[in-house]
Amino acid sequence: MKVLKSQIIQDEITKECSQSFDFKFDGETKFTVPSFDMPEQFQIGLIVGASGSGKSSLLNQIGEIKNFDWDGNKAICSHFASSEEAQQKLNAVGLNSIPSWLKPYHVLSNGEKFRADLAIQLKDNAIIDEFTSVVDRNVAKSCSNAIQKYIRKENLQNIVFASCHYDIIEWLQPDWVFDTTTNRLTVGRGLVRPEIQLEILPCATEAWTIFSKHHYLSASINQSSWCWLVVWEGTIIGFTSIISYPSGTVKLAWREHRTVILPDFQGLGIGVKVSDAIGEMLKQWGRRFFSKTSHTRMGEYRNQSSKWRATAYNMMNRSKEYKKQLDKGKTLLSKKHIEKHADRICYCHEYIGEA
Repeated sequence: MKVLKSQIIQDEITKECSQSFDFKFDGETKFTVPSFDMPEQFQIGLIVGASGSGKSSLLNQIGEIKNFDWDGNKAICSHFASSEEAQQKLNAVGLNSIPSWLKPYHVLSNGEKFRADLAIQLKDNAIIDEFTSVVDRNVAKSCSNAIQKYIRKENLQNIVFASCHYDIIEWLQPDWVFDTTTNRLTVGRGLVRPEIQLEILPCATEAWTIFSKHHYLSASINQSSWCWLVVWEGTIIGFTSIISYPSGTVKLAWREHRTVILPDFQGLGIGVKVSDAIGEMLKQWGRRFFSKTSHTRMGEYRNQSSKWRATAYNMMNRSKEYKKQLDKGKTLLSKKHIEKHADRICYCHEYIGEA
Protein backbone atom coordinates (compact mmCIF):
# COMPACT_ATOMS: atom_id res chain seq x y z
CA MET A 1 0.00 0.00 0.00
CA LYS A 2 1.13 3.53 -0.79
CA VAL A 3 1.29 6.16 1.95
CA LEU A 4 0.44 9.77 1.05
CA LYS A 5 1.54 12.71 3.18
CA SER A 6 0.41 16.32 3.38
CA GLN A 7 1.95 19.16 5.36
CA ILE A 8 0.34 22.44 6.43
CA ILE A 9 1.64 25.49 8.28
CA GLN A 10 0.41 25.49 11.85
CA ASP A 11 -1.36 28.59 13.18
CA GLU A 12 -3.39 29.53 16.24
CA ILE A 13 -6.64 28.23 14.75
CA THR A 14 -5.25 24.75 13.97
CA LYS A 15 -3.67 24.56 17.42
CA GLU A 16 -6.88 25.55 19.20
CA CYS A 17 -8.98 23.14 17.15
CA SER A 18 -6.67 20.19 17.78
CA GLN A 19 -6.24 21.00 21.49
CA SER A 20 -10.00 21.32 22.00
CA PHE A 21 -10.39 17.65 21.13
CA ASP A 22 -7.07 16.44 22.58
CA PHE A 23 -5.90 15.60 19.08
CA LYS A 24 -2.14 15.47 18.68
CA PHE A 25 -1.24 17.23 15.45
CA ASP A 26 2.12 18.45 14.19
CA GLY A 27 0.94 19.73 10.80
CA GLU A 28 1.47 16.46 8.92
CA THR A 29 -1.32 14.13 7.77
CA LYS A 30 -0.72 10.61 6.52
CA PHE A 31 -3.12 8.55 4.44
CA THR A 32 -2.71 4.98 3.26
CA VAL A 33 -4.04 4.40 -0.25
CA PRO A 34 -5.70 0.97 -0.54
CA SER A 35 -4.52 -1.35 -3.30
CA PHE A 36 -5.63 -4.52 -5.04
CA ASP A 37 -4.77 -6.70 -8.01
CA MET A 38 -7.13 -5.45 -10.69
CA PRO A 39 -8.20 -8.04 -13.27
CA GLU A 40 -6.44 -7.57 -16.60
CA GLN A 41 -9.47 -7.99 -18.85
CA PHE A 42 -12.96 -6.78 -18.01
CA GLN A 43 -15.64 -4.44 -19.24
CA ILE A 44 -16.93 -2.73 -16.09
CA GLY A 45 -15.08 -2.35 -12.80
CA LEU A 46 -16.35 -0.51 -9.73
CA ILE A 47 -14.44 0.98 -6.82
CA VAL A 48 -16.87 1.71 -4.02
CA GLY A 49 -16.51 3.01 -0.47
CA ALA A 50 -17.19 5.82 1.93
CA SER A 51 -16.02 9.36 1.24
CA GLY A 52 -12.36 9.76 2.20
CA SER A 53 -11.58 6.05 1.92
CA GLY A 54 -9.15 6.48 -0.99
CA LYS A 55 -11.25 5.91 -4.12
CA SER A 56 -9.95 8.92 -6.06
CA SER A 57 -6.34 8.27 -5.05
CA LEU A 58 -6.70 4.68 -6.19
CA LEU A 59 -8.18 5.79 -9.51
CA ASN A 60 -5.20 8.08 -10.10
CA GLN A 61 -2.93 5.05 -9.80
CA ILE A 62 -5.00 3.12 -12.34
CA GLY A 63 -5.14 5.84 -14.98
CA GLU A 64 -5.76 9.50 -15.78
CA ILE A 65 -9.08 11.07 -14.81
CA LYS A 66 -10.01 13.37 -17.69
CA ASN A 67 -12.44 16.26 -17.30
CA PHE A 68 -14.21 17.55 -20.42
CA ASP A 69 -14.62 21.26 -21.19
CA TRP A 70 -18.02 21.99 -22.72
CA ASP A 71 -18.36 24.89 -25.15
CA GLY A 72 -21.24 27.04 -23.90
CA ASN A 73 -21.99 28.24 -27.45
CA LYS A 74 -22.62 24.75 -28.81
CA ALA A 75 -25.31 22.14 -28.20
CA ILE A 76 -24.13 19.10 -26.26
CA CYS A 77 -24.74 16.85 -29.29
CA SER A 78 -22.30 18.99 -31.32
CA HIS A 79 -19.40 17.91 -29.09
CA PHE A 80 -19.40 14.39 -30.53
CA ALA A 81 -17.65 13.29 -33.70
CA SER A 82 -20.91 12.70 -35.58
CA SER A 83 -24.67 12.76 -35.22
CA GLU A 84 -24.68 8.98 -35.05
CA GLU A 85 -22.16 8.93 -32.18
CA ALA A 86 -24.10 11.62 -30.31
CA GLN A 87 -27.35 9.70 -30.59
CA GLN A 88 -25.80 6.40 -29.57
CA LYS A 89 -23.91 7.69 -26.55
CA LEU A 90 -26.56 10.09 -25.24
CA ASN A 91 -29.14 7.33 -25.52
CA ALA A 92 -26.69 4.97 -23.85
CA VAL A 93 -26.65 7.01 -20.65
CA GLY A 94 -30.41 7.44 -20.64
CA LEU A 95 -30.42 11.03 -21.88
CA ASN A 96 -33.18 10.36 -24.38
CA SER A 97 -34.70 13.84 -24.47
CA ILE A 98 -33.94 15.20 -27.94
CA PRO A 99 -34.66 18.82 -26.91
CA SER A 100 -31.95 18.45 -24.26
CA TRP A 101 -29.45 17.29 -26.89
CA LEU A 102 -29.85 20.66 -28.59
CA LYS A 103 -29.17 22.74 -25.48
CA PRO A 104 -25.81 24.04 -24.25
CA TYR A 105 -24.37 22.18 -21.27
CA HIS A 106 -24.77 25.00 -18.73
CA VAL A 107 -28.60 25.11 -18.98
CA LEU A 108 -29.08 21.38 -18.31
CA SER A 109 -30.34 20.06 -14.99
CA ASN A 110 -27.87 18.36 -12.65
CA GLY A 111 -29.16 14.97 -13.74
CA GLU A 112 -28.81 15.84 -17.42
CA LYS A 113 -25.29 17.25 -16.89
CA PHE A 114 -24.33 14.04 -15.13
CA ARG A 115 -25.54 11.95 -18.06
CA ALA A 116 -23.90 14.23 -20.65
CA ASP A 117 -20.56 14.02 -18.81
CA LEU A 118 -20.81 10.24 -18.86
CA ALA A 119 -21.70 10.11 -22.54
CA ILE A 120 -18.68 12.17 -23.61
CA GLN A 121 -16.35 9.87 -21.62
CA LEU A 122 -17.66 6.54 -22.92
CA LYS A 123 -14.74 4.70 -24.50
CA ASP A 124 -12.24 1.95 -23.75
CA ASN A 125 -10.11 2.43 -20.61
CA ALA A 126 -12.21 5.34 -19.30
CA ILE A 127 -11.74 6.32 -15.65
CA ILE A 128 -14.89 7.86 -14.16
CA ASP A 129 -14.80 9.32 -10.65
CA GLU A 130 -17.70 10.41 -8.41
CA PHE A 131 -20.10 8.22 -10.38
CA THR A 132 -23.72 9.03 -9.31
CA SER A 133 -22.49 11.24 -6.45
CA VAL A 134 -24.35 14.41 -7.52
CA VAL A 135 -27.70 12.94 -8.55
CA ASP A 136 -30.64 11.42 -6.71
CA ARG A 137 -30.95 7.69 -6.41
CA ASN A 138 -33.53 7.24 -9.17
CA VAL A 139 -31.21 8.90 -11.69
CA ALA A 140 -28.30 6.83 -10.37
CA LYS A 141 -30.11 3.53 -10.86
CA SER A 142 -31.56 4.31 -14.28
CA CYS A 143 -28.27 5.65 -15.62
CA SER A 144 -26.28 2.71 -14.24
CA ASN A 145 -28.60 0.30 -16.00
CA ALA A 146 -28.49 2.19 -19.30
CA ILE A 147 -24.73 2.57 -19.34
CA GLN A 148 -23.96 -1.08 -18.59
CA LYS A 149 -26.20 -2.19 -21.46
CA TYR A 150 -24.36 0.11 -23.88
CA ILE A 151 -20.90 -0.95 -22.70
CA ARG A 152 -21.73 -4.60 -23.19
CA LYS A 153 -23.48 -4.05 -26.51
CA GLU A 154 -20.52 -2.10 -27.93
CA ASN A 155 -18.01 -4.43 -26.25
CA LEU A 156 -16.13 -1.57 -24.58
CA GLN A 157 -13.24 -2.68 -22.39
CA ASN A 158 -11.67 -1.81 -19.04
CA ILE A 159 -13.93 1.02 -17.85
CA VAL A 160 -13.54 1.79 -14.14
CA PHE A 161 -16.09 3.70 -12.07
CA ALA A 162 -15.77 4.99 -8.52
CA SER A 163 -18.74 5.76 -6.29
CA CYS A 164 -19.66 6.19 -2.65
CA HIS A 165 -23.04 4.54 -3.26
CA TYR A 166 -23.53 0.80 -2.91
CA ASP A 167 -27.10 0.79 -4.27
CA ILE A 168 -25.90 1.04 -7.89
CA ILE A 169 -24.07 -2.29 -7.88
CA GLU A 170 -27.10 -4.37 -8.86
CA TRP A 171 -27.94 -1.89 -11.66
CA LEU A 172 -24.41 -1.34 -13.02
CA GLN A 173 -23.62 -5.09 -12.96
CA PRO A 174 -19.81 -4.65 -12.73
CA ASP A 175 -17.44 -7.52 -13.51
CA TRP A 176 -15.60 -6.76 -10.29
CA VAL A 177 -16.07 -4.56 -7.22
CA PHE A 178 -13.33 -3.32 -4.90
CA ASP A 179 -14.56 -1.95 -1.55
CA THR A 180 -12.09 0.60 -0.18
CA THR A 181 -13.74 0.44 3.24
CA THR A 182 -13.09 -3.27 3.71
CA ASN A 183 -10.20 -3.66 1.20
CA ARG A 184 -12.13 -6.54 -0.35
CA LEU A 185 -12.21 -7.43 -4.05
CA THR A 186 -15.23 -9.34 -5.39
CA VAL A 187 -15.03 -10.71 -8.93
CA GLY A 188 -18.12 -11.70 -10.91
CA ARG A 189 -21.61 -10.34 -11.45
CA GLY A 190 -23.47 -11.82 -8.51
CA LEU A 191 -26.46 -9.50 -8.09
CA VAL A 192 -29.55 -9.59 -10.28
CA ARG A 193 -31.22 -6.31 -11.22
CA PRO A 194 -34.49 -5.86 -9.31
CA GLU A 195 -37.73 -6.07 -11.23
CA ILE A 196 -39.45 -2.77 -11.98
CA GLN A 197 -43.14 -2.92 -11.17
CA LEU A 198 -45.26 -0.11 -12.60
CA GLU A 199 -48.81 1.11 -12.22
CA ILE A 200 -50.59 2.57 -15.26
CA LEU A 201 -53.46 4.75 -14.06
CA PRO A 202 -56.09 6.60 -16.17
CA CYS A 203 -55.88 10.40 -16.10
CA ALA A 204 -57.20 13.51 -17.86
CA THR A 205 -55.39 15.28 -20.71
CA GLU A 206 -54.52 18.11 -18.28
CA ALA A 207 -51.82 15.88 -16.81
CA TRP A 208 -49.89 16.30 -20.07
CA THR A 209 -48.70 19.75 -18.92
CA ILE A 210 -46.23 18.02 -16.57
CA PHE A 211 -44.62 16.15 -19.47
CA SER A 212 -45.12 18.29 -22.57
CA LYS A 213 -41.71 19.99 -22.52
CA HIS A 214 -39.99 16.61 -22.49
CA HIS A 215 -41.58 15.27 -25.67
CA TYR A 216 -39.11 15.00 -28.53
CA LEU A 217 -41.50 16.26 -31.19
CA SER A 218 -44.47 18.27 -29.96
CA ALA A 219 -45.85 19.86 -26.80
CA SER A 220 -49.44 19.65 -28.05
CA ILE A 221 -51.95 16.92 -27.29
CA ASN A 222 -55.21 15.85 -28.89
CA GLN A 223 -57.99 16.67 -26.45
CA SER A 224 -59.90 13.53 -27.44
CA SER A 225 -57.03 11.23 -26.49
CA TRP A 226 -57.17 8.60 -23.75
CA CYS A 227 -54.42 9.16 -21.21
CA TRP A 228 -52.61 7.29 -18.45
CA LEU A 229 -49.98 8.14 -15.83
CA VAL A 230 -47.05 5.79 -15.20
CA VAL A 231 -46.27 5.33 -11.49
CA TRP A 232 -43.22 3.62 -9.94
CA GLU A 233 -43.07 3.10 -6.17
CA GLY A 234 -45.61 5.86 -5.60
CA THR A 235 -43.85 8.39 -7.85
CA ILE A 236 -45.30 9.65 -11.14
CA ILE A 237 -42.60 9.04 -13.74
CA GLY A 238 -44.35 8.99 -17.11
CA PHE A 239 -47.34 9.60 -19.33
CA THR A 240 -48.85 7.83 -22.32
CA SER A 241 -51.88 8.44 -24.50
CA ILE A 242 -53.68 7.06 -27.53
CA ILE A 243 -56.10 8.43 -30.14
CA SER A 244 -58.58 6.80 -32.47
CA TYR A 245 -56.83 5.51 -35.60
CA PRO A 246 -57.56 7.96 -38.46
CA SER A 247 -58.54 5.45 -41.14
CA GLY A 248 -61.70 4.63 -42.99
CA THR A 249 -60.63 1.04 -43.64
CA VAL A 250 -59.16 -0.15 -40.32
CA LYS A 251 -61.89 -0.72 -37.75
CA LEU A 252 -61.71 -0.76 -33.93
CA ALA A 253 -58.19 0.64 -34.00
CA TRP A 254 -56.17 3.11 -31.93
CA ARG A 255 -52.82 4.80 -32.46
CA GLU A 256 -50.14 5.74 -29.96
CA HIS A 257 -50.21 9.51 -29.46
CA ARG A 258 -47.85 10.86 -26.79
CA THR A 259 -45.51 8.83 -24.59
CA VAL A 260 -42.97 10.47 -22.26
CA ILE A 261 -40.85 9.12 -19.42
CA LEU A 262 -39.37 11.87 -17.26
CA PRO A 263 -35.60 12.33 -17.81
CA ASP A 264 -34.60 11.07 -14.35
CA PHE A 265 -36.17 7.70 -15.13
CA GLN A 266 -34.98 7.19 -18.70
CA GLY A 267 -32.59 4.38 -19.50
CA LEU A 268 -34.56 1.61 -17.80
CA GLY A 269 -36.59 0.59 -20.84
CA ILE A 270 -39.80 1.82 -19.23
CA GLY A 271 -41.22 3.66 -22.26
CA VAL A 272 -41.32 0.62 -24.55
CA LYS A 273 -42.76 -1.57 -21.80
CA VAL A 274 -45.54 0.94 -21.20
CA SER A 275 -46.49 0.93 -24.88
CA ASP A 276 -46.44 -2.88 -24.80
CA ALA A 277 -48.83 -2.81 -21.83
CA ILE A 278 -51.24 -0.44 -23.61
CA GLY A 279 -51.10 -2.62 -26.71
CA GLU A 280 -51.88 -5.72 -24.69
CA MET A 281 -54.78 -4.00 -22.95
CA LEU A 282 -56.30 -2.95 -26.28
CA LYS A 283 -55.77 -6.42 -27.68
CA GLN A 284 -57.71 -7.87 -24.74
CA TRP A 285 -60.52 -5.43 -25.53
CA GLY A 286 -60.66 -6.64 -29.13
CA ARG A 287 -59.00 -3.49 -30.48
CA ARG A 288 -55.97 -2.98 -32.75
CA PHE A 289 -53.04 -0.76 -31.74
CA PHE A 290 -50.71 1.04 -34.15
CA SER A 291 -47.64 3.20 -33.66
CA LYS A 292 -45.81 5.69 -35.83
CA THR A 293 -42.66 7.27 -34.37
CA SER A 294 -39.34 8.76 -35.43
CA HIS A 295 -37.82 8.06 -32.00
CA THR A 296 -34.99 5.65 -32.77
CA ARG A 297 -34.96 3.82 -29.43
CA MET A 298 -38.66 2.98 -29.55
CA GLY A 299 -38.58 2.23 -33.26
CA GLU A 300 -35.61 -0.12 -33.09
CA TYR A 301 -37.12 -1.90 -30.10
CA ARG A 302 -40.26 -2.63 -32.12
CA ASN A 303 -38.24 -3.71 -35.15
CA GLN A 304 -36.69 -6.43 -32.99
CA SER A 305 -39.68 -7.31 -30.80
CA SER A 306 -41.91 -10.29 -31.60
CA LYS A 307 -44.80 -8.35 -30.08
CA TRP A 308 -44.82 -5.79 -32.90
CA ARG A 309 -45.29 -6.24 -36.65
CA ALA A 310 -43.90 -3.72 -39.12
CA THR A 311 -46.43 -2.13 -41.46
CA ALA A 312 -45.90 -1.23 -45.10
CA TYR A 313 -44.71 2.28 -44.17
CA ASN A 314 -42.06 1.15 -41.65
CA MET A 315 -38.79 3.11 -42.00
CA MET A 316 -40.05 4.83 -45.13
CA ASN A 317 -39.07 8.41 -45.86
CA ARG A 318 -42.19 10.44 -45.15
CA SER A 319 -41.92 12.36 -48.39
CA LYS A 320 -42.69 9.11 -50.27
CA GLU A 321 -45.65 8.37 -48.02
CA TYR A 322 -47.05 11.87 -48.37
CA LYS A 323 -46.58 11.81 -52.15
CA LYS A 324 -48.65 8.64 -52.36
CA GLN A 325 -51.38 10.27 -50.28
CA LEU A 326 -51.30 13.41 -52.39
CA ASP A 327 -51.47 11.39 -55.61
CA LYS A 328 -54.58 9.63 -54.31
CA GLY A 329 -56.05 12.88 -53.03
CA LYS A 330 -56.40 11.39 -49.54
CA THR A 331 -54.13 13.51 -47.38
CA LEU A 332 -55.60 16.02 -44.95
CA LEU A 333 -52.18 17.45 -44.14
CA SER A 334 -51.17 20.96 -45.06
CA LYS A 335 -48.31 21.62 -47.45
CA LYS A 336 -46.42 23.32 -44.60
CA HIS A 337 -46.74 20.20 -42.43
CA ILE A 338 -45.58 17.96 -45.27
CA GLU A 339 -42.51 20.12 -45.93
CA LYS A 340 -41.63 20.20 -42.23
CA HIS A 341 -41.73 16.44 -41.74
CA ALA A 342 -40.89 15.13 -45.21
CA ASP A 343 -37.30 14.16 -44.39
CA ARG A 344 -38.07 12.24 -41.20
CA ILE A 345 -37.81 8.47 -41.26
CA CYS A 346 -40.70 6.87 -39.34
CA TYR A 347 -41.03 3.52 -37.67
CA CYS A 348 -44.53 2.11 -38.23
CA HIS A 349 -45.82 -0.96 -36.41
CA GLU A 350 -48.89 -2.77 -35.19
CA TYR A 351 -48.95 -4.46 -31.79
CA ILE A 352 -49.74 -8.18 -32.14
CA GLY A 353 -48.60 -9.52 -28.75
CA GLU A 354 -46.98 -12.85 -28.08
CA ALA A 355 -47.78 -15.65 -30.53
